[in-house]
This record gives sequence, C-alpha cells and structure tokens, in this order.
Amino acid sequence: MALLEHIHGGYVYHRRIRVLSGHLAELIPPQARVLDVGSGDGLLAHTIRQRRTDIEIAGIDVLVRGHTHVPVQAFDGKRIPYDNASFDFVMFVDVLHHAEDPNHLLREAVRVARQALLIKDHTLTGLLAGPTLRLMDRVGNQRHGVALPYNYWTQQQWLQKFEALGLKIGAWKSQLGLYGRPANWLFGRSLHFVARLDRN
Repeated sequence: MALLEHIHGGYVYHRRIRVLSGHLAELIPPQARVLDVGSGDGLLAHTIRQRRTDIEIAGIDVLVRGHTHVPVQAFDGKRIPYDNASFDFVMFVDVLHHAEDPNHLLREAVRVARQALLIKDHTLTGLLAGPTLRLMDRVGNQRHGVALPYNYWTQQQWLQKFEALGLKIGAWKSQLGLYGRPANWLFGRSLHFVARLDRN
C-alpha cells in the first residue's frame, strides 16, 4: 500500500488536479462565487482560480489541514455553515461518497447554491467497479484520516437523487482522462463523472 500511495502522491494526484481543474473551470460562469465543500488542501480550488481569475472560491472541510492553498473553514460534515443562496455554485469533488448522509449534504448544497451544483464523483458501473473504487479510495484518502464508507451510486441512482431535488443536468462528462495509459483502462473507464446540476 505504501508504494501505491507514493505513486499516487507523486504522479496521479497532480495530473488529477490539472485535468479536473480544466473540466470544472469551463462549467463555471463569469464572476461566480463558488463554495468548495470538502476542499482538502485547497489545491484544486487554487488551480481553478489560476485558470479563472474572475471567480471567487471558498473552502470548507471536516478535516482542516495544517497548510491549505485557499482559506478553508471547518464544518461538521452535515450543515453547510452559510445562509440560503450564499453562493452561485456549490462544488463537491469526490466528497459525497465519503459523506455519512449524502442525501442530506446534497439538500444543504441546494439550499446554499443560487444557480447550480458542480459534482465530480464516481458511478458504480462496469466489471469490478466496487473493488476498484474502494482501492482508489484507500490509496488516495486513508493516510489523511478521511472517512471511507464507500457510498457509491450507479448513474441511475445519481439521476434519481438529482430529480428528487429539482435539479436539471446542465452538463455531464464521463470521459475525463484523469489517468495516463495504461492506468486509465483500469481506473478511468466509466467510473468517474463531472456534472453541473442547475436549479430549476
């Protein structure tokens, strides 16, 4: 596991930040205020801001690290500590499958977001999807003390959750190119998506 963590930290992590920042930055409208829920070390939010200097991004997380690339405020993982419609967009990047109650956190995001939610997460789709996602989670998160409840949903389950919250799909991408070859064949596939969910 230590070797996999070393490879992830030295190669996968920075490529993931670079690629994801591009996908997410293009979905955010001009001059938007964005809340990054579960922002970790804040490097992704910082990289998006480098691409999009017109937007503001604030971060919150259950585990606030000693050094972050953007200011990160602590929260309890349940209630987002902002008033209704405080931000244009609320963003979750590989966060909801770690949540104790993902449905509640989604409802909180809808409360706080004026325009839309941005979500990068996983779909439980394809051969050995469950074991592959659990391995990725352990390698990427266990050393940081992140909870690993493995709450993975199928695409159909995601769509049902969005519909129940009155969210409309504004964009959906499942070919993200997060990994180089040959790793993308095993860890990419259709296991990831980025979506913009617009409020009706």
